[in-house]
Amino acid sequence: MSAAPESPSRPTVTEREARRVAEAAREQDWRKPSFAKELFLGRFRLDLIHPHPLPAEEDVQRGEEFLAKLRDFCETKIDGALIEREARIPDEVITGLKELGAFGMKIDTKYGGLGLTQVYYNKALALVGSASPAIGALLSAHQSIGVPQPLKLFGTREQQETFLPRCARTDISAFLLTEPDVGSDPARLATTAVPEDDGYVLDGVKLWTTNGVVADLLVVMARVPKSEGHRGGITAFVVEASSEGVTVENRNAFMGLRGLENGVTRFHRVRVPAAHRIGEEGQGLKIALTTLNTGRLSLPAMCVGSGKWCLKIAREWSAAREQWGKPVALHEAVGSKIAFIAATTFALEAVLDLSSQMADEDRNDIRIEAALAKLYGSEMAWLMADELVQIRGGRGFETADSLRARGERAVPAEQILRDLRINRIFEGSTEIMHLLIAREAVDAHLSVAGDLIDPDKSLGAKARAGANAGVFYAKWLPGLVAGPGHLPGAYSEFKHGIDLSPHLRYVERTARKLARSTFYAMSRWQGRMETKQGFLGRIVDIGAELFAMSAACVRAELLRGRGDHGREAYQLADAFCRQARIRVEELFARLWTNTDDLDRKVVKNVLAGGYEWLEQGIIDPSDDGPWIADATPGPSTHDNVHRPIR
Repeated sequence: MSAAPESPSRPTVTEREARRVAEAAREQDWRKPSFAKELFLGRFRLDLIHPHPLPAEEDVQRGEEFLAKLRDFCETKIDGALIEREARIPDEVITGLKELGAFGMKIDTKYGGLGLTQVYYNKALALVGSASPAIGALLSAHQSIGVPQPLKLFGTREQQETFLPRCARTDISAFLLTEPDVGSDPARLATTAVPEDDGYVLDGVKLWTTNGVVADLLVVMARVPKSEGHRGGITAFVVEASSEGVTVENRNAFMGLRGLENGVTRFHRVRVPAAHRIGEEGQGLKIALTTLNTGRLSLPAMCVGSGKWCLKIAREWSAAREQWGKPVALHEAVGSKIAFIAATTFALEAVLDLSSQMADEDRNDIRIEAALAKLYGSEMAWLMADELVQIRGGRGFETADSLRARGERAVPAEQILRDLRINRIFEGSTEIMHLLIAREAVDAHLSVAGDLIDPDKSLGAKARAGANAGVFYAKWLPGLVAGPGHLPGAYSEFKHGIDLSPHLRYVERTARKLARSTFYAMSRWQGRMETKQGFLGRIVDIGAELFAMSAACVRAELLRGRGDHGREAYQLADAFCRQARIRVEELFARLWTNTDDLDRKVVKNVLAGGYEWLEQGIIDPSDDGPWIADATPGPSTHDNVHRPIR
């Protein structure tokens, strides 16, 4: 055995080194087709999503049977208002969910799970999340990013046989990556796993550990120092939460999701067997990112559920509430908000079901589709909830308990606004998602021309890249000039009373325009392209709208074909596409006409203190504590608030 190296202090890394770490964790190859990747390249591959893929009959039967049981449980056992008031999910509710099998929805039946498809797992999350968003987050964190998913993808047979039966029925799991001073920059990860004897010794502090307060099993990301016989790097481990040296130091409280069991967890000389390491040393970030490829779909699932609830309340309230002699829904100022909620909910469900079914079939690479679903779902659900609060007026700002106390229906509109806000931050903030998706969207360009803009590459490498780029663009650029989007009869199979074919032609034309804009920007800014985050964000947002338009049209045709509210679905798809096209045109205008350069100057002056005079005349209610809590490794000085539920 080699001597154990000293535990290093927090790594100091440059921006370029941080990017190298993130790039190394990416899945480099595209072995399967991707509708969204092709869309960003200007190629509208409708054949990849139409006809809409469908689940197997046995999967539908198993899924529907469980949904019926879950609905009964939600209606009879879950009191969302109680969870909100007490900021805690009752233990008996969690125990009941375990007995129902809800903690094993995605776990294979051979390990005691239910073996649901991604489609039905998402439907279950939408259902239970509508009863209590905190329970939705509990189940999602356990199965989408907790122990079951990384073990399913990367675990050994022994690990699966050991841990998956526990996760299916008795144990709660959590995922621990974030640290007090490390968010979306894992290159600076400070928690260490030092090799010792036949295992590792963990030291460090993890922040915002969803489920961490009640978890039995933890997926922990820690840095293994490089030494003789150890390649080192960020590595994933399964850790027993009851291990000596594990302390949950605080249960965090938030503006929303008040029942969330989220904490701060400290590791002090925690011994972990080598057999509990997931994958190889240095594969931790790749495991995390791969897990999130489908794991991210759980969040938009709950956003869809929220949209459905917003629509229900908006419909019922706006029909009952009269203003100036007629229901407020018939006033255009309110009606436009209801139309937005209805059309957007339809589109979000279309994006979710399409992405989920593609994940189940495993014929396509959906890393971009899942990321777009998360990004678009979290942003649009927040807007829908905000519009609901506005439609409800003062009652939207009033709490459900207050409404109930004075004799009115206890509608928690303000709560859903608070609960949904975290989704724009969870599992990759909107800003990080923009960068992640943009990186994948321009992958084809960087694979052939990346060396041209890399300052570290030699002249020879740049010359070879130039030759390769010339071949690629000679074939690619002519395809961006014309296509089916210019043919009046294209996509005519989407014309049934209401004509959706113009929207699909628009998507095809606009995808090519989007690709041309991206190419022009790369030519203009070259190596500085990665700093143009405003531009990249708008590119991604345009792609998200085009993906949602495509999914909405394909879903409408699916419903029409099987006689399931087809006429209404076509109307909603038409409304959504018309709304989306307006947003797309605004985004295109802002690609080149914006205040990005001026904003950067203002920001520099803000940081330099140039506008401190503008802050005068207020009282800051914040205390004088540090911006970031001390996370120095060492023994805990706090009481352990860990409370496993049995």
